[in-house]
Amino acid sequence: MTTRILGALAVVSALLTTAAWGQAESAIKQGGSPPVPLSQLIADLKAQAPYTRNGAAYELAHMGPAAAPAVPALIEALEDPAAAVRYPVTVALREIGPAAKAAVPALKKVMKDDINDEVADGAKRAIRAIDPAALGPDE
Repeated sequence: MTTRILGALAVVSALLTTAAWGQAESAIKQGGSPPVPLSQLIADLKAQAPYTRNGAAYELAHMGPAAAPAVPALIEALEDPAAAVRYPVTVALREIGPAAKAAVPALKKVMKDDINDEVADGAKRAIRAIDPAALGPDE
């Protein structure tokens, strides 16, 4: 009897593992990838490679308001030396929306001071999505 129970458990375990792999494989085939934990994306904003920081910012943007806990790290990332990182950070803050209100002062600074026009415009769009009243009538 013990052998039958162990055999049944092995079959159930194999089926559950196969189902989990199938779901992950399905997500990858649909153009997605297995989900990356929010904590890893936040850590990736400080990675050595700019493309890793860029990818993390875009992944956070795809999460929308669910990425709100990343706002402090995104505010820091607005000072990244690479425009290819700063721009997707503005996109992520825009997609988070009103929950990113703490970023408005930093976004205003980027909007006025960033030498890259695309990044400055991205900051302005982010402010409009987060708190439109924060922009003056001439902005």
